Amino acid sequence: MKASRLLHLLLLLQTRQRLTTTELAARLEVSRRTVLRDVEALSTAGVPVYAERGRNGGIVLLPSARLNASHLEPPELEALSVAGLDSAQRERMGLSAVWESAERKIAARQAAAPESPSPLRLADLVLVDSAAWFAAPEAAVDVSDLASALRHCRRLRIQYRRSAESHASTRVVDPYGIVAKSGRWYLVADDQGDSRLLALERLSAFEQLDAPAVLQADESLRTRWAALKKRTEGQDRVSVTIRLPENGLDLARRILGTRIHHVSAPEIGSRVVIVRYPEIESVRQLLQFGDHIEVLAPEAARTRISQLARDLADRHSTPAA
Repeated sequence: MKASRLLHLLLLLQTRQRLTTTELAARLEVSRRTVLRDVEALSTAGVPVYAERGRNGGIVLLPSARLNASHLEPPELEALSVAGLDSAQRERMGLSAVWESAERKIAARQAAAPESPSPLRLADLVLVDSAAWFAAPEAAVDVSDLASALRHCRRLRIQYRRSAESHASTRVVDPYGIVAKSGRWYLVADDQGDSRLLALERLSAFEQLDAPAVLQADESLRTRWAALKKRTEGQDRVSVTIRLPENGLDLARRILGTRIHHVSAPEIGSRVVIVRYPEIESVRQLLQFGDHIEVLAPEAARTRISQLARDLADRHSTPAA
């Protein structure tokens, strides 16, 4: 633990060259006295680091000292290989510590590089946050434990509840891996030879079996995911025509996404939009637009929206019991 802390201290100083004992104590989660002891130990070992007293004092690493501490360990490289995960997802995967260690080493390496013409790094200009807006569905199982189990390429016995069911059922699946999509986790697996996308918030338990997973030849997590994604987004058998106000188009793109098939030219402050759904019942989604929408066709969609609107009106016509 002390060796890891000393390396962390050196990486911080190589990035900033001078930090107060209070700042270092907060970063290292130790006392100021422990920081001073660590500095003394490093100095005794020949590292050019020392404590400066006074108002502008602190712990200083000589500018000429360039520590070869930026090499990434295999766990750190593995953490960087899933860089699309946000901080909450890395925490669930048990990758937060190695990710932070890799970030410190990268920062130290950048500090050691010659000054570039631009003072801004790409990381200062681009922020990636893959979490969905206003939604934080929790996986029912430990994602880190599941990922560890998947490394062994064994079959899994799982307890899984389909979205239309009230109770979980037992099934044996052949897993390819897990996918983080818009803040949600999914297990990609073959269930009796059929490829499935299983939401982890409805997977309540899993057990690793002795039998090896039977995966399709020439298939991988990426190819299976691509096929499932295409299948999920391609289940659009019903075209629904709606009219929106011109200023509602941005909201429509945010809510409907790739379900929007066509948008007309402006027509006196409004737009006609064609939306594709797997079935008429899916027009429930359009209730999110309230009175800013009119369903034009087909007649079955107009009828269903009318029924849903009447039901809502009846339900809210009297005070709640």
